[in-house]
This record gives sequence, structure tokens and C-alpha cells, in this order.
Amino acid sequence: MDSVSTTTNVQLSRRLTHLMKRNAAIMIRRVSQLSLNLFTILTKRNMSSKPDGPIRFGPFEVTSQVFLTTPHSFALVNLKPLIPGHVLVVPHRPYKRLTELSGPELTDLFQSVQRVQRMLARHYFRRVEGSSPAATSPSELGRRRGLDDRDQPRAPAPGTPEAGSFNIAIQDGTEAGQTVPHVHVHVIPRIRGETAKPDDGPGDQVYELMAAEEGNVGGHQWDRWAERRPVPGGAFPRIEDAGREARTLEEMEEEAETFRRVLREVEGDGDDR
Repeated sequence: MDSVSTTTNVQLSRRLTHLMKRNAAIMIRRVSQLSLNLFTILTKRNMSSKPDGPIRFGPFEVTSQVFLTTPHSFALVNLKPLIPGHVLVVPHRPYKRLTELSGPELTDLFQSVQRVQRMLARHYFRRVEGSSPAATSPSELGRRRGLDDRDQPRAPAPGTPEAGSFNIAIQDGTEAGQTVPHVHVHVIPRIRGETAKPDDGPGDQVYELMAAEEGNVGGHQWDRWAERRPVPGGAFPRIEDAGREARTLEEMEEEAETFRRVLREVEGDGDDR
């Protein structure tokens, strides 16, 4: 009897120890997740507020144009956007090439791009259906592919990234069109029925504009800060661009404040993916 009793006690003790360890692990995970969620919420709210110190994009001070800051990146509105909502996401450190970023910096940069996409979608993609050929509805696409109603894709919810499209582009190096020697990601919302690509054919005017004077971010900044572009060693050819006037600082600050507010709305709704 003593042997049986001892064996039973050992088994109970082992089972109790196992349960205690499992419950402790569950509690640790829950506390860690709760702490992470709280940190994420507080940090994101702080990151979508006005920056405290000066922020530079290449040689230019752009603090008042910034609407998002993270440990490694920031996002700013454009002096001469190609189309409405065209913004830039930039690492804090003035790297010239994408390959110079560390792993954490690269991750932070593109996570910031995703956050900016969600913010721009909330602000610009409020109408799902559009009138342009590029804005064909999911149900129409389904009918063209021979799908019945049950198999057709559902229409995306207004204000989500799926309710429109984006151009995401990096001009990595001068031969690729980079005019500010500081890595930056162009994020350009394409609004159905308004600024979407007009047809399904090859080519996209946005990329043509990025390679031309319209996309000369560095030239536009030099025009603003120095009143003239630099000569030998950094000159950009001056091509008249009468169709797109540079915006005032007040206009850019107003847009940056709008984007901060929308970003807080999006991330306050729990969209913390």
C-alpha cells in the first residue's frame, strides 16, 4: 500500500507541477501581450503627433511637413505632389542607398509604409465604386471570368486599402532618378474614378512623371530653400513646370495635421496589424 500511495503522490505532484508551469506560461504570455498592446497604442499615439525636434530630409529641414515619426523612420507631405496624397516615407539616418539600412531599420521603414497606406486609404478611398475602366467592380470582374454570384469576390469596404490602389516606389541612386541623396519611399494613392490608371494597357503616367521634372523632389526642395538650384556637382536642369505650383508651407502644415488626425483615427480603431 505504501508503494502504491507513494507512486500516486509522485504522479499527482508531477501533474500539479506541469499544470503550474503551463498556467504560469499562459499568464506570462498574456501579460506580455497586454504590455505590448499598451505600448503599441501609446507609442503610436505619440508617433502621430507633431515631432519635438528638427527633422531633416537630406539637407532640408522638413519638421513641419512630418505627420508620422517612428524610432527609425518618418513620413512627410510633398512640396509638389504628383497627385493628391503623394507622400514620402524616409529613414531618420541619411542613408543614400536602400542596401545601407540595417534589418530593424528596413523593417521599420516598410511597416511605416503600411501604416501610411492605411491612413491614406481611410482619407481617400471612401467611395468603392468608380466610373473609370480601372475601377471595375469585383462583381463585374466575376461575371467576366464566368463566376456565379456565390464565387464572386466581395466588394472591399470603403476606407480600406483594398478599396483603391497604391504606387509604392523607390528611386535608389542617381541613375534611377534620385534627386535627394537620402533614401525615400514614394507612397501614392490611386483613387478609383479619379486618379486611377485610366486603362489596363502597359505603362503608367505616374512613373513617367517621377522620372521627369514633375518628380524632381530634390529640385523642388532646392527651389524652396535656396531660391535657385545648386551649380556644378549638383545641378538639376531647370524645366518649366507651370502645371504644378509648389505649395505654401501653410498648405503643407495643414495637410500634415489632417494626416496626423486620420492616422490617430485609424490606429485608434484597433487596426494595429
